[in-house]
Amino acid sequence: MNEHAPVILDIAGTELTPTDRRRLEHPLTGGLILFTRNWQDHQQLTQLCADIKAVRPDALICVDHEGGRVQRFRHGGFTHLPPMRALGELWMRDALAATNAATAAGYVLGAELRACGVDFSFTPVLDLDWGGSAVIGDRAFHGDARVVAMLAQSLMLGLLQAGMANCGKHFPGHGFVKADSHTEVPVDRRSLKAILADDAAPYGWLSMALTSLMPAHVIYPKVDSRPAGFSRRWLQEILRERLGFAGAVFSDDLSMEGARRIDGRLVSYTEAAVAALEAGCDLVLLCNQSLGDGRAVDELLDGLGQAQAQGQWRSEAASEQRRLALLPVGQPPGWDELMVQPRYMQALRLLP
Repeated sequence: MNEHAPVILDIAGTELTPTDRRRLEHPLTGGLILFTRNWQDHQQLTQLCADIKAVRPDALICVDHEGGRVQRFRHGGFTHLPPMRALGELWMRDALAATNAATAAGYVLGAELRACGVDFSFTPVLDLDWGGSAVIGDRAFHGDARVVAMLAQSLMLGLLQAGMANCGKHFPGHGFVKADSHTEVPVDRRSLKAILADDAAPYGWLSMALTSLMPAHVIYPKVDSRPAGFSRRWLQEILRERLGFAGAVFSDDLSMEGARRIDGRLVSYTEAAVAALEAGCDLVLLCNQSLGDGRAVDELLDGLGQAQAQGQWRSEAASEQRRLALLPVGQPPGWDELMVQPRYMQALRLLP
C-alpha cells in the first residue's frame, strides 16, 4: 500500500461498478466525493457507503453539503438546511441565539450524513460576504470576519458532536472577487496585508478548530502569480508557518477551469495534481470525470503514479496521517434511531 493516498475521485451512479471498485483499490485513491446523482434515498446511500467501505475501509467518503443551495441530498428525510447567511442575519438580531443555531445546524448536517455512512462534508465556508460574488453569495455567514469566525466555530462544534471533521474554505478568501473559478481564473489585486487583515483572519483565529481546509482557485498577484492552491508561498509560508495551520489541505476540484491554468497555460489533470501536491496540498479532488468513459480518472491515477516514480512529487507520511485523521471516530446512530434522538430533535427546533 502506498504511504500516501491523495486522490479523491467520484463515481457515476447510485451503486459501485466493477470500474469503480478497481479505481477504489488503486493505492493512490484516498476517498470518494458524492453528488446528487449518487443519491436515491437514505437506505440506498447507506448501502452505497457500506459497499465503498467493504472495498476500501480507509476511504474518506466526502460530500459538498453546506446548506442552502449547496446541499447534495435534499429529500427522503434529509433536512433542508438554511444558507449560512441566515445565521449571520440571526446574529444581527441575537448573537448568542445565532451561535446556538449554528451548532444545531452543524449537528443536524453531520448526524444525518453519518447516519448514512458519509464521513465528511466540505464545510464551513469562511469567505466574507463582500456583496459582489455570485458564486459565494449567501453561502457566506457575514461580511465581518469576526462574525464569520464565531459562527463557523459554533457550526464546527455541532459537526464535532456528530463525530465529523470540518473543512474551512476557500483560503485565503474567495468572497472579494466576482469571477467564478468554475469557469475562469479570478484575480484579487489586494495586498497581502489587506487579505490577512480581513478574509484570511478566520483561518488564524480558528487554527486549533479547523481540521482541514480548501484553498481558493484565485490568483493574488501581489502575493504570488499562481492560484493559492498551487502556491508554496500561500500554503507553506503563510498558512503553515505564519498562521500555524496543522490540518489537511485539499485542492479544489481540478476539473474546474480555474484549477488548471498555471503560469498562464492550461495544464493536464496530472500536472495540476502534481503542482498542488508540491505546493503543499495533502489531497487532490477530481470531480465529475467518471461520467462517460471516465478516461480522465484513469489518466490521473496512472499519471500521478508515473510522476511519483519519476520523483516529480514525494509521498508524504504526514499527509496520509492528516487524511486518516479526517475519518470519523465511533459508531453513529442509524437513521431511524437518529430521528427520535432528543439532541437531534432539539437541534431541528433551533434551526433558523
